[in-house]
Amino acid sequence: MASNGDHQTTVKPPPSPSPLRNSKFSQSNMRILVTGGAGFIGSHLVDKLMENEKNEVIVADNYFTGSKDNLRKWIGQPRFELIRHDVTEPLLVEVDQIYHLACPASPIFYKYNPVKTIKTNVIGTLNMLGLAKRVGARILLTSTSEVYGDPLVHPQPESYWGNVNPIGVRSCYDEGKRVAETLMFDYHRQHGIEIRIARIFNTYGPRMNIDDGRVVSNFIAQALRGEPLTVQKPGTQTRSFCYVSDMVDGLIRLMEGENTGPINIGNPGEFTMTELAETVKELINPGVEINMVENTPDDPRQRKPDITKAKALLGWEPKVKLRDGLPLMEEDFRLRLGVTKKK
Repeated sequence: MASNGDHQTTVKPPPSPSPLRNSKFSQSNMRILVTGGAGFIGSHLVDKLMENEKNEVIVADNYFTGSKDNLRKWIGQPRFELIRHDVTEPLLVEVDQIYHLACPASPIFYKYNPVKTIKTNVIGTLNMLGLAKRVGARILLTSTSEVYGDPLVHPQPESYWGNVNPIGVRSCYDEGKRVAETLMFDYHRQHGIEIRIARIFNTYGPRMNIDDGRVVSNFIAQALRGEPLTVQKPGTQTRSFCYVSDMVDGLIRLMEGENTGPINIGNPGEFTMTELAETVKELINPGVEINMVENTPDDPRQRKPDITKAKALLGWEPKVKLRDGLPLMEEDFRLRLGVTKKK
């Protein structure tokens, strides 16, 4: 019930995406929109969703950081549709579910265009919520561990409000995602939209941008090129790395489940940057040097998800260990960089 002054008005449920939904004869498919679906995590999510023959997948991507190449195997498939679209412009499509992943998520891209990043987070999320409201779709937002800022609590549970600099060089991303979460909950409370929020922690795997400034892709690319691995000082800062197949599994479980979230999805295995560099060196190129370089401002000292909620509510936990995931990513990077493995 929505109160309009003293008058009580009943909010009508949104229309079904298609009049054929309740048809006796045709079995209609689940129509799923993935924004940012040409990106690293987005394209792996699309692969998984397309495995189910009852799913029709629409990808909207502006290729700011994504690539059509990541989706090449689905182009021309009847259940798949690709739209070049920037989410900061409204989009009208009839869908049942929206996975809203669109946003530059690497420091190189969001520092290169901070205004675009905050617009994508805020206006993009508003547009997708408007779409969800019009067509009655359930919407999942991929938020980020960055909402915790440089945490004073370790590991970070979902109840922690964070320690974020509102005016730093990374704020367009951190605060943009915090506002996106606020918008999600406001639409949920005010309009009854079905929402899901995943706070995703560092993720790695094939199709990451090779020079995107993220530590795993940097180290692997450097090791393959025979360049020194550049570890930002002091080298004791920690990160936790989740392999992309585990991440996608977590996102789908969250979407299909009954919890709004926010729920942390990440791998609690914690590594210092020096340990990560040593592991990459050992697995890929034992001959490379490791150099210490100056750090970027507001770089969090520690990152480790508390995944108690994901385990209890989604029955999810990561399966792929770093030592098993890195070689899969190495193989992909070798192909893209044209570096063959020495026998």
